[in-house]
Amino acid sequence: MAMQLDHYRLLGRSGLRVSPLCLGTMTFGAGPDGWGSADAEAAAMVDTYLDRGGNFFDTADFYGGMGGSEKLLGRLLGHRRERVVISTKYSLTTRPGDPNAAGNSRRNMVRSVEDSLHRLGTDWIDVLYLHMWDFRTPVDEILRAFDDLVRSGKVLYIGLSDTPAWQASRMQAIAELRGWSQFCALQISYSLIERTVEREMIPMAAEMGMGVCPWSPLGGGVLTGKYTRADLDPQEPGGSSGRKAMNAATGRLSERNLTIAEEVAAVAQDIGCSPAQAALAWTLTNPAVASPVLGARTPAQLEDNLGALGVTLDAGHLARLDAVSRVPKVFPMDVLTGPAESMMSGGVTVDRRR
Repeated sequence: MAMQLDHYRLLGRSGLRVSPLCLGTMTFGAGPDGWGSADAEAAAMVDTYLDRGGNFFDTADFYGGMGGSEKLLGRLLGHRRERVVISTKYSLTTRPGDPNAAGNSRRNMVRSVEDSLHRLGTDWIDVLYLHMWDFRTPVDEILRAFDDLVRSGKVLYIGLSDTPAWQASRMQAIAELRGWSQFCALQISYSLIERTVEREMIPMAAEMGMGVCPWSPLGGGVLTGKYTRADLDPQEPGGSSGRKAMNAATGRLSERNLTIAEEVAAVAQDIGCSPAQAALAWTLTNPAVASPVLGARTPAQLEDNLGALGVTLDAGHLARLDAVSRVPKVFPMDVLTGPAESMMSGGVTVDRRR
C-alpha cells in the first residue's frame, strides 16, 4: 500500500509521531575536503523533505567533522525546528586523546547533550541515542543518566544504536522495573544485504517496544546498482579511498551482495521503479520497522529515495528477494522453529502471541 511522508507512525512504544522515512544527515557539514553534501545540496534536501510533510531528522555529535552536521542542520531548520523531530547520538569521540570525551558514561552523555543543544540551536533533543556500545560502562549508570536528562527536559525520548540484543533487552527490563525512562527506538544496520539482525535484534525490539530505524537500508549504496563485479578488483581506480573503499573494507562489496543487488534491479525493472526504491520498500514491509534512515547525498538521490513510499512489492517479488538474501538460522532459533516446535504444542496448531 502506498504511503506518504505525512502518514506518520508511532516510534516504538511511545506517542511520538514520525515520518515513515527519516532524513539522515551524516553527509551534512563535512566541509569541502570530506565525503558528503555541499551546504546548498543539504539545504535543498531539508526543504524538499519538509515540503513533502517529513518531520524526522537524524544526526550525531560525531557527524560532519565532529559536530558539523548538527551545526548545519540547526541552521537550516531555523524557525522550523518546532515542527520537526530531531534525533542525535553520543558515544563516539569528539576530542581525540580525551578518554572522557567518548564512550557511554554519564559524563560523556551529559557533556555531549550540552554541546549538541548548543550546535543545534535548540532547548531540547527529541530522541537521544546511545551511538555504540562501549563494553565498559555499567548499565545502571547509563540508564540513570538518560532518566535524569529526560526529567530535566533536555531530552524527551531515548534510543539505542549498535548495541547487543542481550544488553538492550536487559536495559529495557531494568528501566521498566525501576520506573526509569524506557527506550522507544533501536537504530541498527538492516537491508537486503544485512539480514542477520532478523535473528535476535529485530524480534527483541518488537517485544521490548522499540521501533527499528534501519541505518544503511541501501547497503552503503550497493543495492542501488552503482557497483559491478569490476569493483571487486582492488586495482580498479578509486579502490583505495572514498565510499567504495569503505564498502570494500566493511565487506559490503562482495560476490554475494552484488548477486542480491542484481536481483533487486531485476525486481525493480518488473515494477517500474529504481533499485533503490525497491530496496527501501522491502525494509518497510517489516512491521517492526518504524522509519529507515535515508543517507542521500544529493537532492536527486533524495527524490529517488522518497519514491519508495509509492512502491508496492507483491508476494512474488518478496519471495524472490527473500530467496536471494536470506541468511542461515543459528541456534537456538534453528531448533525452536524446526521440527521441535510441534513438541511444544501437542501436535496441534497454536497461534503465536501477536
